[in-house]
Amino acid sequence: MKLLHIDSSILGDNSASRQLSREVVQAWQAADPQVVVSYRDLASEAIEHFSAATLVAAGTPAELRDAAQKHEAQLSADTLAQFLAADAVVIAAPMYNFTIPTQLKAWIDRIAVAGQTFRYTEAGPEGLCGNKKVIVVSTSGGLHAGQATGVAHEDYLKVMLGFMGITDIEFVRAHGLAYGDDVRSKAMNDAHAHIKQDLFSAA
Repeated sequence: MKLLHIDSSILGDNSASRQLSREVVQAWQAADPQVVVSYRDLASEAIEHFSAATLVAAGTPAELRDAAQKHEAQLSADTLAQFLAADAVVIAAPMYNFTIPTQLKAWIDRIAVAGQTFRYTEAGPEGLCGNKKVIVVSTSGGLHAGQATGVAHEDYLKVMLGFMGITDIEFVRAHGLAYGDDVRSKAMNDAHAHIKQDLFSAA
């Protein structure tokens, strides 16, 4: 099985989402030693944001692209190919200003491709990635799950992944991390326990 591990926090070693996403991947490997992991750090190797240049590059025949257009087209192709090749994805998604990091949004914009990860039909949109499993590591300083303030965070990810046909989605949460040492410690301990006891208990 091929597993894609996505980190997006800008906090480096101080990141709770990075710590927990790494723990999820390690637990997955322990449960299934045959897992082949590919890794993408969207903070240290940021993907350029979707732009008019992206569309122009995609619409220009390969033999007519200039250097910048070749770079844009290759970036889109490589990002999409890595996602399509994965059987499962672990996405570290910290909350910044009530939404996901802009780096993670840039990645999503590169994999949401008509005809590849979804398509439009007479009956409406159809997701084409229903065979994938996704574990989202959701972290935040406050308590937003199930609240209006969380709509552009977890709810957005569920909608976007669902649009691509992915319904096998599980969340590992560590919220309230800015509410003091006791709350932070409990949130992280609960997340550790969820990873160790629940995620791969049937494996």
